[in-house]
Amino acid sequence: MAVSRAIDKLNDSIAAVVAWALLLAVLICAGNALVRYSLNMSSNAWLEIQWYLFAAVFMLASPHTLRRDEHVRIDVVTGRFSKRTQVWIDLFGYLFFLMPVCWVILYYGFPFGLESVRNGEMSSNAGGLIVWPAKILVPVGFALMILQGVSEIIKRVAYLRGQLDASAFTKHATSPEEEIEAIKRANQIN
Repeated sequence: MAVSRAIDKLNDSIAAVVAWALLLAVLICAGNALVRYSLNMSSNAWLEIQWYLFAAVFMLASPHTLRRDEHVRIDVVTGRFSKRTQVWIDLFGYLFFLMPVCWVILYYGFPFGLESVRNGEMSSNAGGLIVWPAKILVPVGFALMILQGVSEIIKRVAYLRGQLDASAFTKHATSPEEEIEAIKRANQIN
């Protein structure tokens, strides 16, 4: 469990930093649009930095999304099963889908990013930026996803052994009834 907690902490820390990249991307996007439409000027570098920042958010925050159990799921089907069966389905998915796919992408993505770094690859667009920081996000993001996958597997196995409560790895989704009650309470206050 110590390994799982360390991985979770690492991905939480990275996600907290990357959240600022999203804000920066939005500000650059808005500023670029204002300049483009008001002054009829633009720069490929500003467009590419937006792309890099969004790529960083997606690649580096995805493991955090997995940790928080907020990834795309088939709850409509699995929600009918017992918690134990749901955990077995998670384990199956992590071991036979998530981990192999991440390893394959890491295997091919690492040389892809490394070659870009070695060549000092630049954008083919006029005024564009260096490309390797965006390309290196692929292996880094998938390495972090593999780590988070290991953490999630550890937690599911601990749950199946009776060493961990399911609340340690499941999000608390409000039921429709809870949402209705919250709306009623909010309306009573107003």
